[in-house]
Amino acid sequence: MRWIVHNIFQLIQFLILARVILSWISHNPYNQYIRTIYDLTDIVLNPIREFLPFNNAPFDVSPIIAIFLIDFLKNILLKLF
Repeated sequence: MRWIVHNIFQLIQFLILARVILSWISHNPYNQYIRTIYDLTDIVLNPIREFLPFNNAPFDVSPIIAIFLIDFLKNILLKLF
């Protein structure tokens, strides 16, 4: 059970990291795989973006916050199991 929780949270963190890397390179945003990454990570990143007070910052800090929060939640859940 622990490895399932660990792997799911690792996958979410990997997808967020992939999205950050995609933001640095030129890509087709309508590609099926890239669209899937954006759709899956928007579930996590959009609530954080809405909560942050600085929407006009020169860079998006929501992936950094999301990775820390996901790691925090993962550690809590792993201690419960």
